Amino acid sequence: MNIGIICPSEIALRRFMPALQKVPDLVFVGLGIPAKEDLFINGKNNDENILEKEYEKAKQFTSSYGGKIFKGYENIATTSEIDAIYIPLPPALHYKWAKIALQAGKHVFVEKPSTLTEKDSVDLINTARSKNLALHENYMFSFHDQLKTIDSIIKSKTLGDVRLYRIDFGFPLREKKDFRYSKALGGGALFDAGGYTIKYACHLLGKTARIVQAKQNYIRNYEVDMFGSATLVNEAGQTAQISFGMDNNYRCSLDVWGSKGSLKTNRVLTAPAGFVPTATIKIGNDKEQIIELPPDDSFFKSINHFIRCIIDKNTREETYKSIQSQAMMIDVFKEIADPKKFLRRI
Repeated sequence: MNIGIICPSEIALRRFMPALQKVPDLVFVGLGIPAKEDLFINGKNNDENILEKEYEKAKQFTSSYGGKIFKGYENIATTSEIDAIYIPLPPALHYKWAKIALQAGKHVFVEKPSTLTEKDSVDLINTARSKNLALHENYMFSFHDQLKTIDSIIKSKTLGDVRLYRIDFGFPLREKKDFRYSKALGGGALFDAGGYTIKYACHLLGKTARIVQAKQNYIRNYEVDMFGSATLVNEAGQTAQISFGMDNNYRCSLDVWGSKGSLKTNRVLTAPAGFVPTATIKIGNDKEQIIELPPDDSFFKSINHFIRCIIDKNTREETYKSIQSQAMMIDVFKEIADPKKFLRRI
């Protein structure tokens, strides 16, 4: 099966392609660069110099991995030369190009978040379902084997009954032109970092997880939310506190506090391929014990899940449900954080 990439993004070059090389079922055909009309977002031209920059990036990309360059996103989204497409565009562009690709009969592997609203994500799901196509949202951390090990420790009651989960994910400021700081491009800490913490909190709390408190924070000279927090609970009375941000000292941690012990990790959402994560466990008054968690390649496994979505209807349906649930939780977060602002947006 042939796959294309809709733009030569950093994550496509740094993470997707190395993982794709290990997947024999998918053959890389090429990548798209924007046409002039693709640079207009909300009626504004985003700088025509991007065309030349994107072309140069694409040439470097194909010199490393082969493939051809498609000029114009629509050309690659609709070409008969590919069967599937990977979309690592800024979040505000996911819905448009995923919809076009699905309507053209392509399976779609889209970076998180799938779209900016549950309504748009449901529309993509319905389009994909009507055409028996895969739609997969790339929260790749959820495929990492370290999560299974952590789950097994919690389930074993080694820590006793869980009293609290805490998940933190944040990183320092990037250059000012980064899409993460553009409202028009779907930037903001909630979409870029908060989605990870919400998804993992829901995994830990189970199907009855719900958000009861949420806060988005802004800082001067930035038009998007820059950090935030929330509290989630489930029917069993367990609580997960999450925090995230894009103007933070780097942190990517899980803290599980139980009646008998605690567990802490430091790379639970972002472990790169081959990296050996660790967890610190303390039971009662015993000394802390550091254990190794399994290394893994979560991007490779996410691509393999995409392939399963393509060939298996049940996997497709479960993945549709996961995408909708995540989009719904992010909508709920926005509504609780600022009900009036959320209503104006929709």
